Amino acid sequence: MSNSINIDELAEGGRGIKLMWQIADELSYTQTLDGRNCLSLTKSYEVEGRNRSKNTKKANFLDGLMNRLNSWDWQDPTEQEEELDDESSIQQIRLQVNTDLNALTLVLEWFKQLQDLSIPNEVWYQFELALAESFTNAVRHAHENLPVETPVQLEITVFNGRLELKVWDCGPSFDFDAKLNEIIAADRKHCLDLEVLNDPFSMPMPSRRKILERSYFLIAG
Repeated sequence: MSNSINIDELAEGGRGIKLMWQIADELSYTQTLDGRNCLSLTKSYEVEGRNRSKNTKKANFLDGLMNRLNSWDWQDPTEQEEELDDESSIQQIRLQVNTDLNALTLVLEWFKQLQDLSIPNEVWYQFELALAESFTNAVRHAHENLPVETPVQLEITVFNGRLELKVWDCGPSFDFDAKLNEIIAADRKHCLDLEVLNDPFSMPMPSRRKILERSYFLIAG
């Protein structure tokens, strides 16, 4: 299901963060109570036959929210179970490896145990790439001056229509919001420059929106 990923072809530093931001629907990097850092990345996808019926019932976000609040009592048990299933994990896997780029092969093999699930091929490849980027970023930057025995912990949770990746490292923190905003600003400027070149009279369109959280991130250089 997945293509071969070459470590040497993976982006570094800010470019790696930009790639993860482009892939993810939600991206954050926070400090944990035990002094570590946790990168959290979420990728949503459509579940065939299920999201189509849900979109038909909900004209927009507000209608869906009001329907959920006002109609819960009269929903039959099957409909209630379907809504609960949205937040119920289908499968969760965990892995701990040393701070070693060669461990990427093990990380990708670990991810393959989820390939029997109904995850679209395009989403699978994008998430696999985000997994590789997040792991190598932790090794190259967060653990740059730490012993090889320093652990990198990974966790993937599969929900109904959503993948969630968490990567814990033991490195120092960095202002994630500032770096990500810098990346977004550069991305928007590039898009606007292209639009002006293609059509100088067109109205500039903003880049797609992302969910940003108050957080911190380590990036070398």
